[in-house]
Amino acid sequence: MAKRIGLIGLGGIGESILDAWRARPLPGYEFAALLVRPHQLQVASLAALPGMLVTDRLEAFLDAGLSVAIEAAGQNAVRESAISVLQSGSDFFVISTGALADAGFRQQLMAQAEIGSGRLVVPVGATAGLDGLLAMRQDGLIRVTYTSVKPPRAWKGTPAEAQFDLDHMAARTVIFSGPADTAALAYPKNANLAATVALAGLGFAATRVDLVADPAASGNTGRIEAESTHSSLTVIVSGRAAARNPKTSAITGMSVLSALENRQATLSFG
Repeated sequence: MAKRIGLIGLGGIGESILDAWRARPLPGYEFAALLVRPHQLQVASLAALPGMLVTDRLEAFLDAGLSVAIEAAGQNAVRESAISVLQSGSDFFVISTGALADAGFRQQLMAQAEIGSGRLVVPVGATAGLDGLLAMRQDGLIRVTYTSVKPPRAWKGTPAEAQFDLDHMAARTVIFSGPADTAALAYPKNANLAATVALAGLGFAATRVDLVADPAASGNTGRIEAESTHSSLTVIVSGRAAARNPKTSAITGMSVLSALENRQATLSFG
């Protein structure tokens, strides 16, 4: 029997997941439910896959008998739904990992995952090298730095807009430098990958993050630099921004489907 998937959110990432599924559905899964905000119901009904329940009620969403719930709606959606999803026994795929920068909330989620059958899953997202960080953590991580470079327009609607002239920026500019938890909470739509790197590596307080606005950038670039007792790691991933959201890389939604496929594969990777 196919495992039933629920999708939370129909922004740029949610739409990219459904579009990719239409092009190549994964064997062993079916999309069963879509949870959106009340004002999105009409548009969501048109965008949903055939037979997919569309609702604005979390209870109805969870009643769809889900094995997996995918969050693609931002940090607030994680805070609103994650514990209920885990309590229902479904795995919770969290894209907006910046919500986990709140230590108290993170501990609540981890405690629920420990006592229930639902797991908390972080897809790779728009970065790579997390497997290396996990291995280096066993070796004794010493230093981890994550740098995110995006065009100035991607930083609009963030604290950077009040501090810098993003419309007339002439040179590459560091708009934030500090620990991962501060970055993730202050830039909730831009720095979720900083949180993901922190979770895989040294933790939020010890992971240094630089957020950069670069007028020469044509897309989004993430760079991980790490050092452990016996190894060093440098990973750079560059890609186009999502069509509807310059704050997010286009590959983010694809990473969710890749994680699902890996779970079902005869030959899987970590």
